[in-house]
Amino acid sequence: MLDETDRALIAALRQDGRRSISDLALDLDLSRATIRSRLDRLIATGEIQGFTAVLRNEAQDLPIRAVMLLAIEGKRSDGVIRRITGMPEARAIHSTNGRWDLVIDLATPDLASFDAALNRIRMIEGVAATETSLMLATLKARPR
Repeated sequence: MLDETDRALIAALRQDGRRSISDLALDLDLSRATIRSRLDRLIATGEIQGFTAVLRNEAQDLPIRAVMLLAIEGKRSDGVIRRITGMPEARAIHSTNGRWDLVIDLATPDLASFDAALNRIRMIEGVAATETSLMLATLKARPR
């Protein structure tokens, strides 16, 4: 279970994952030892699964962004997910409930690459149906 301190630590790391233990301790009014032990615990328990770099030119390098909703036939989820995980165009794969089984965040440098990625996904054995929406503009983004 996460408490308020864990949530505050995670929120601070979401804004800047490179912040030092000392800076986090000052901002959260806690000791460095407390921050270090909580961070180690959050990583060890899998609450924090990793850190990533957000590239300045990512929007320029991969301007075609889309969300693909995907339905899977029968019990073929593992194979479908494994194939999509290996695609560089798939930035994230989320399981979901309702009509669709997966939500895939796609990013490509151009429309030709986007079309090729859609076709590769649609040809995966076990994919029953897809629906894809291009992202036209970002109206609100998580603060960095």
